[in-house]
This record gives sequence, structure tokens and C-alpha cells, in this order.
Amino acid sequence: MTKKIICFGEVLFDVFPTHQKIGGAPLNVALRLASLGIDAQIISRVGNDEIGKKLLAFVKKNGVVTDTIQVDKNASTGQVIVQLNEKGAASYTINYPVAWDKIICIPEDEIMVKKADALVFGSLACRDSVSHDSLLEIINYAKYAVFDVNLRAPFYTKELLINLMMQSDFIKFNDEELYEISAFMNSPYHSLEQNILFIATQTNTKHICVTKGNHGAVLYYNEKMYYNSGYKIDVVDTVGSGDSFLAGLLSKLLKDADPQEAIDFACAIGAIVAKNEGANPKISNNEISAFMNPC
Repeated sequence: MTKKIICFGEVLFDVFPTHQKIGGAPLNVALRLASLGIDAQIISRVGNDEIGKKLLAFVKKNGVVTDTIQVDKNASTGQVIVQLNEKGAASYTINYPVAWDKIICIPEDEIMVKKADALVFGSLACRDSVSHDSLLEIINYAKYAVFDVNLRAPFYTKELLINLMMQSDFIKFNDEELYEISAFMNSPYHSLEQNILFIATQTNTKHICVTKGNHGAVLYYNEKMYYNSGYKIDVVDTVGSGDSFLAGLLSKLLKDADPQEAIDFACAIGAIVAKNEGANPKISNNEISAFMNPC
């Protein structure tokens, strides 16, 4: 039976020095989920402008249901200015306010979230009170709430992050985010594993994953740790690699795959994205298999 996952949050254009790419963390997750055979949908909002129409057409063409993407008559479609350093790592300037800051919670969305197998969301969507309040309402209907932390200063507070973690069944961090949040929760620990267990205890969360860039990831799942040490690649840019990682991980775990298989698969997809340009390169199952099992 096909699994259904709904993502909530930003849809936008990543504006690079030489080109533009459609993105936004929850949209990247939804697009990758759809490519992996998951019934993916996103709750968001675009402007009534040309780039908004282009974004909707792209999302629909790539297999993600657009019925829950609202159109704002006043605010513009979101854009993010992306800078890449010499290693391909990205930094972002995120325009505000834009359409996805004004996502409205409607009864139809609540019904769909209630029927879905999981709801994926991040902290950035909460930078405006309208989308923030809508998310807090929608989380109440989720069977399995997945918090993709995705910190973007200055658009978060300690109180916001703790509140979202407390309502989550699964939390995904990168290693820097884990240590930052553990510190302001007064963790006495230094190792990554100790801080994972600290967060799990403090938030009553049984499933936590921490990505470590080119060093792979750690998955804490039902009281056991699983590891992948990463794949050696030549990085083009890291935009969207963590989003595809999360999509790959969820696509396996929600089908009751072995957690080790899930984290290996997720790391492979994240690495393939990082060695390509932009957040949503086309990746076939054959390419993933060949990457994980080279001759």
C-alpha cells in the first residue's frame, strides 16, 4: 500500500549567482518522496505572480499534489539568495515577508493530515505568526510528526524549537544544530550520541537522526543507534542534500525497512544530490543502486 506524507512550509526559488532553482526544504522533501513512489503533498502558499505559476506547474509536473498550495493575492512568491563557498556549502538570505509566511489552516488540510502516514515540517515556516499558528493547529492531527530542524538565523527562538520538538515523533538535526540546541537545553554532555539520548529523554522522542555532512549520519531508532560513515564524492553544492536524505530515510522507515538499510539508502541519496547542481536533480533507482554498490 502506498504511503502518504504531507509536508508543510516554504516553497520558493533559490537564486544562485548564475541561475534560479525551485526549492524550499519541505518542498524538496516532497519532490524527492514523490520520485521514490510516495504519495506526497505539500501545504504552502505562493503569490499570484509569474514565478508562483511557474512553481505550481513544476511541482505538479513532478508528481506532488498542489491542491493544498494556496495563492496569495497580495504577497509575492518566496525567493532566497544563495551564496556558495569554495567547498560548495551554502549560506542563505531569505526574503521576508512572502506568501509562504501566510499559510492559512483550513478544515480540508486538517482532514488530509489526519489521513496521512506522516507530517513533515521545519522551524523556518514559523517565522511569521500566521504560518506558525497554522502549523501548531495542523500538528494536532498528525499520526507521525517529523520535525526537520533546519535552523536559519534569525528566524527561530529557543522556546519555538523546544515546543516543536515536544510535539514531534521524529527529529532530524545536522550535527551543528544538535550541539546548539543541546547547549541551550543545558546538556552536560559532549559526544554526539550522549546528546542524542539527552534530547530523546528531554523531549520524549524515540526517533532522532543527525546528519554529519560528508561523514554520514547517525540514526537513533527505538533505543538503538545505527551509523553510516558517508560516501566519498566531489561536492558541487549541498543545497537540498539534507532534504533528499530525509525523504529517503522516511521512504524506508515508514515501510518498516531495517533502520540500517534506511540510513544507508538516505546517505546515498543525499550524497548524489550534493554532487549535482541544485536541490532536486533527477535520480533513478538504478543510479542509487549503482552508487551504493559500485562494480
